[in-house]
Amino acid sequence: MSKAAVLAHARKSLGGRPPRSLAPLAMVTAAALIFAVLLVLVRLRWPPLESADHDAAASSNRLIAGNHTLVTVVKAVTWLGSSGVLWTVIGAAALALALRKRWRLAVYLLVTGAGAVVMDPVLKSLVGRLRPVVAHPMAHGTGNSFPSGHSLGSIVCYGAVLLVFVPAARGRWRAVFITVIAALVALIGISRILLGVHYVSDVLGAWALGIAWLGITAFAFELSRRAAGQPVTDPVTEGLEPEARSDLRPARPERSPGQAHIGRVAAGVVVAWVLILGVVVGLGELVTRYGNGNVLGDRTIPHWLAAHRTPGLTRWSQVFSTLGGTQAILIAALATCVVFLAITRRWRPVIFVATLMVGEVGGFLAAAAVVRRPRPDVTHLDHHLPTSAYPSGHTAAACCLYAALAILVIGHARGWWRWLFLIPAIAMPVLVALSRMYRGEHHPTDILGSLLFSALWLTATYVLIKPNADGSRTPKRPGPARLRGVSALHRTRAG
Repeated sequence: MSKAAVLAHARKSLGGRPPRSLAPLAMVTAAALIFAVLLVLVRLRWPPLESADHDAAASSNRLIAGNHTLVTVVKAVTWLGSSGVLWTVIGAAALALALRKRWRLAVYLLVTGAGAVVMDPVLKSLVGRLRPVVAHPMAHGTGNSFPSGHSLGSIVCYGAVLLVFVPAARGRWRAVFITVIAALVALIGISRILLGVHYVSDVLGAWALGIAWLGITAFAFELSRRAAGQPVTDPVTEGLEPEARSDLRPARPERSPGQAHIGRVAAGVVVAWVLILGVVVGLGELVTRYGNGNVLGDRTIPHWLAAHRTPGLTRWSQVFSTLGGTQAILIAALATCVVFLAITRRWRPVIFVATLMVGEVGGFLAAAAVVRRPRPDVTHLDHHLPTSAYPSGHTAAACCLYAALAILVIGHARGWWRWLFLIPAIAMPVLVALSRMYRGEHHPTDILGSLLFSALWLTATYVLIKPNADGSRTPKRPGPARLRGVSALHRTRAG
């Protein structure tokens, strides 16, 4: 029998589908066996493995000890495998999928990520392996050592994102996507060894367990598709839902504005930022040098607020101060970008928010470094703050973020409810500003400088980027009046 006849017979026996590759099954089975073997050896404290692990931990610790720059880079890489970052990635991806009605994929991401969260502490408790003891400790890990939680979480979460979104990438971009995910997972695992918080077998065991768990969840997803009568494909090469490619693509193609236009907008943004920063820094210098210490109540208002502190007001000030802090603002900005990218399928809102917040952070840090204004001479409720008083970064960040959210909602929505977003756009900066002054961290003119910077920077980015503009490729069809004008013009020329 010829090769073609054999393939035809196989397709017929499988209901018309081409025969499935056994490579994914073999890889998952091998990963499960590797994890089982490592689990037993680690639990029994097999001397050859223990010796190899301790030697590798000591040598890797000596490799980067004393190199501050390298240690900083390794810590930044390991941060990408922390639970906060991983759940932010999973949550953002699941939210985007839910907004595009891809509920099964959203549930798959949440369930797969939750599995890693559950397995890590359970296995660490069962094995009870202590963490490495190195000569130059550079990081601190909580709990036991086997398996590595960062390595397990990164391979599960980033691997699940890969299986879900790989249909959106084609050609060389698919290879780039897979390479980036694989490199990121590998670097996170290596960083745990270099920092001296895990043995090599901890990382290898986590990777093996992660591959096995991804295989099990992908097979369960495949069974659900088969039960629904949908075609079953290879998740490694085609993704979990290849037919969802259009919904998995981040945005629709837009009209190409041309490199010259993009260059003009970018140059305009940079020039505007520099000019606005100059205005804010100039105001700060005037206030600190020639304001006699009590412009707009810079001396009396902080003292009055400090004298009227109560436990209840202190708790509320902590709440609103936290909402204006870096972590909360970054999470809210990321959520805003994800929601508007998922709904509008355009990059302009994302570019607007990203440019706005990056410019705000840069402007705040630059102005604080130049002006170097001391904080009010009252008891401070926050300690060891890294910057000076002028301007208020919390207030500027809250103003930019919530005003941008209102601009985007009002520009894209059509219901009456969109105007309700003006309430947080006004209330949040006011509450954050009051909380910062109440806690003794800023003068009223610090707040004024932040509001001035935010107003000018919001106006500049909105005018230059145009976040609510339509970038569709589809050309507008001429209306009836336009068509009648064109027909009359043709008749005139014909006569």
